[in-house]
Amino acid sequence: MSDDEVLEVVVPVQEENIDFYSAALGKTVWNEITAGVGIWGAFRPIIAVTLSLIPFLFLGQHFNRNHRRGTDWFLLQIPLAFTLVLWVALYIWSVFDAWKDSSIIVSENS
Repeated sequence: MSDDEVLEVVVPVQEENIDFYSAALGKTVWNEITAGVGIWGAFRPIIAVTLSLIPFLFLGQHFNRNHRRGTDWFLLQIPLAFTLVLWVALYIWSVFDAWKDSSIIVSENS
C-alpha cells in the first residue's frame, strides 16, 4: 500500500428504538415510585392518615371500611374527653392504626 491509497472502513450501526427504551425506563421509574402497587396503592395510606387527622370523627377507620372500630372509638372518646391525656393517646393511636390497616390492605391486594 502506498501513501496515496486510503482505506475506508464502514461499520454498520444498528439504530436503536428510542421509544421502546424510554417507555421501559418510564415503566421502571413508575414501579419504583409506586412500589409496584399502582398510584392508588401508593396513596391509600396517605389518604387514610389525612382523613384520620380530622379530630373527633375517626374517618381514617371508616375509609379503611372498619366502621365498627370507627364508631367504637367515636363513642369511647366521650368519657376520655374528661381526661385530655387519654383522648390524645386515642387520637394518635387512631392515626397510626389507620395508616397500618391501609398499608395491610394495599399489601394484600398486590
